[in-house]
Formats: sequence, structure tokens, C-alpha cells
Amino acid sequence: MWHYIKRYPVSLTIIAIVIYLSFFKPPSIGVPLFPHFDKLVHICMYGGVSGILWIEFLRNHKKYEEVMWHAWIGAVVCPIVMSGVIELLQEYCTTHRGGDWLDFAANSFGVALATLIACFIIRPLMMKKRNTTIQ
Repeated sequence: MWHYIKRYPVSLTIIAIVIYLSFFKPPSIGVPLFPHFDKLVHICMYGGVSGILWIEFLRNHKKYEEVMWHAWIGAVVCPIVMSGVIELLQEYCTTHRGGDWLDFAANSFGVALATLIACFIIRPLMMKKRNTTIQ
């Protein structure tokens, strides 16, 4: 367990914050800034979780081609499953929150967006940086 705490401190902190934000009773602010504002918040929350998991994975593994399936499970599957479980718990275990399939879709979209950014922007940058420091 300490291994994960030492290697993924930012990810674990953000996951704890997302879990807290998913279950606390927010104050009423009246009218949202625009319709479906909460969906944008869901995209950002789960995109942030997945993105930080990708960054910390790529930073911690020098030969990540060999263990890339760990990243797919940890940075894609786990956040999506976590969001689904949280939506179900909100629906059936709280009185002030309700699970919403559109929230789950926004969560999954955030994870997919972070994965695309990690695979096509962050990973090539990290590989380039790693190759220039090796030479």
C-alpha cells in the first residue's frame, strides 16, 4: 500500500477529493451559470483524475511499454468504474443526491478525453524528453 501512496500521491489526493465532493451536500446557489453546468464539472473532475493518473504512471515507469496495460486499467477502467459506483451510491444511499446516467456519461467522456490527451500529447512529450536526456 505504501508503494502506491509514494508513487501516486497527487492521484490519491484528487480521488479522495472527488469522492468527498460526490457525497457532501452542496449549498444552494440558485440558478446555474448555464444549462448542464454540472456535466462540465463532471467532465473536469474525472478528466482530472484520469489525467493525473496517466501523468504519474508515465513519470513512474521508465519502460512503460511493457506494463502499459496497467495504465489502461488504472487510468481508464478504474475511474469509469469508480464513477459508476459513486452514481449508484448517490442514487440508493443518499437523500440529497441522485444518480444520473448523463453524469456517468460525462464522467466517461472526461476519462476518454484525458486518455486521448495523455496518449497523443503527454506521452510523446515525455518520451521525447526522456530520449534527449539519455543521449
